[in-house]
Amino acid sequence: MATRKYQANKFEKHTVNKAVDALTVEEALQININKKPFTVSMRTPGDDISLVRGMLHSEGILKNSSFIPDVILKKENDEGIVTVVNLAVPEKELGEGYSNSRTLLSVSSCGICGKTELGDLAFIGKTIDENKKIDISLLRDLFDKMNVLQHSFHQSGGTHAAAAFTLEGQLLCAMEDIGRHNAVDKVIGKLILEKELKKASVLTVSGRVSYEIVIKCFKAGIPFLAAVSAPSSLAVDYAKELGITLFAFCRDDRATCYSNPQRTKLRKQSGDFGIKAS
Repeated sequence: MATRKYQANKFEKHTVNKAVDALTVEEALQININKKPFTVSMRTPGDDISLVRGMLHSEGILKNSSFIPDVILKKENDEGIVTVVNLAVPEKELGEGYSNSRTLLSVSSCGICGKTELGDLAFIGKTIDENKKIDISLLRDLFDKMNVLQHSFHQSGGTHAAAAFTLEGQLLCAMEDIGRHNAVDKVIGKLILEKELKKASVLTVSGRVSYEIVIKCFKAGIPFLAAVSAPSSLAVDYAKELGITLFAFCRDDRATCYSNPQRTKLRKQSGDFGIKAS
C-alpha cells in the first residue's frame, strides 16, 4: 500500500474545486532487537524486511554481512500495515552501530526516526485554534519572495528553503539548508532569537512535506503551512489533528488544501470558502 486517497480543495486562479488525490503513505515502523525497542523509522510500507536488512548493514549494526537474522513481523495496524518488527540477533553478531541507535539515518530524513518507541511519537499540546483566514492569492507572492532569497539554491541547485510570513504577507525570515527540516529549524530558531515567533502565521517550504515538518510548524504555533511539492499521508493526518491548514503543490496560480480549508478565502469572490475539513 504505497498511496492513500485524500479529499482536497484545489485552488486555481479564482476558482476552487473538490478533488481526491493519492498521497504517498508515511507510517512509523518500530524496530526491536531481541525484544527490546531499538529505533523507529518513518517509511512507505512495503519491502519492510529489505528495508530493515539494508539498515542493519549500512549502519554497522551487524558485524557480518552474510548473517541473516530472523525477522518477525510482530504487529499490524487496522489497515494491515506492519508497525513493529522484532529481530533475533545473537550478541556476538551485533556491531558498533548497535550501541548508538540515535545516530541512525532515516529513509525519509525525518527527525523522529531514531526514537526508540512508537510511544515517543505522541505529542502533548493544544491544537491550533485560529479563526483568521488566508487569501489564496497571497500564496504565490509568498513563494516568489522566498525564491528571491534562495541564493545558495540558485548557485548550486542543492539546497531547500523555508520562510515565515505574517498573514498579510510580510516576510519575517527566510533560510536555506541542504535539508528541508534543517531549514525549518533555522527559521523557527531565528524567529525565537528575534522575539518574532508570535508574528508568524504562514510557513512556506520548498520540496515535499513530511510528518516532522507539520510537527515543527505546530510546535511553533504557526497555523498555515504551504509547500511546493506533495505532502505525505501522515503529514495530512496530523495537520488535520493539530489544527494546521496545509497547502501543497503551490505552483503558479495553483494550490491544493488538504486540511482545515475553512480558513481559506478568495479575494475576488464574494464570501469565503467555509468548506468543512474532510
